[in-house]
Amino acid sequence: MSFETFSNQFQIVFNSLNIGFLQTLKLFFVTLLGALPLGLIISFGSMSKIKLISKFVRALVWIIRGSPLMIQILIIFYLPGLAFDMQLWGGGESGRFFAASVAFIINYACYFSEIYRGGIQGVPIGQHEAGQVLGLTKSQIFRNITLIQMVKRIVPPMCNEIITLVKDTSLARIIALQELIWAGQSFLKGSHGISGQIWPLFFTGVYYLLFNGLLTVLFGKLEKKLDYFRG
Repeated sequence: MSFETFSNQFQIVFNSLNIGFLQTLKLFFVTLLGALPLGLIISFGSMSKIKLISKFVRALVWIIRGSPLMIQILIIFYLPGLAFDMQLWGGGESGRFFAASVAFIINYACYFSEIYRGGIQGVPIGQHEAGQVLGLTKSQIFRNITLIQMVKRIVPPMCNEIITLVKDTSLARIIALQELIWAGQSFLKGSHGISGQIWPLFFTGVYYLLFNGLLTVLFGKLEKKLDYFRG
């Protein structure tokens, strides 16, 4: 292969990987925007004093956390059409992205809910009682006492889950969502006149390493800023 040919192929591969990476980033941020608040809501349900609600929510979390995310993506994407003859997600890339986003949000919300629950229950009960003595309402106690201290406790495990999310986005290719890995793998099968080339897959690893490296640095700085909650 001449240098000119390789240079042309590299440009084609680089452009394709950039498009795939943008799709990966989009899925990553949409998942966070949906899963972070939903996870907090689910954690409240799992701690509900109404046993029917708490048992139902904990069973749901157990099912979601105990089954592979890939299966959940397949079920969410194909079930409406196969079981109910409904085109719930529409067609094309946008439909696949919508279905993948729903699957990722539900899955990660359940994982986040357990982190939230551990953080909330880790705050000493005496501080909650002190807030009641001061005449604070339940919402004021949660905002001003529980939430602030919970943040320090949940940051390390939450950061680990978010870094895992970066890599898990590759599972969306199971429904042919054209994310980063799908873009790199396409050059093995044949894409843009290039086939039988494995080296683009190695470059997908570089994208993940750089993005995870950036997140690790940012999360490290965040943990240092929250050191004043230690103790």
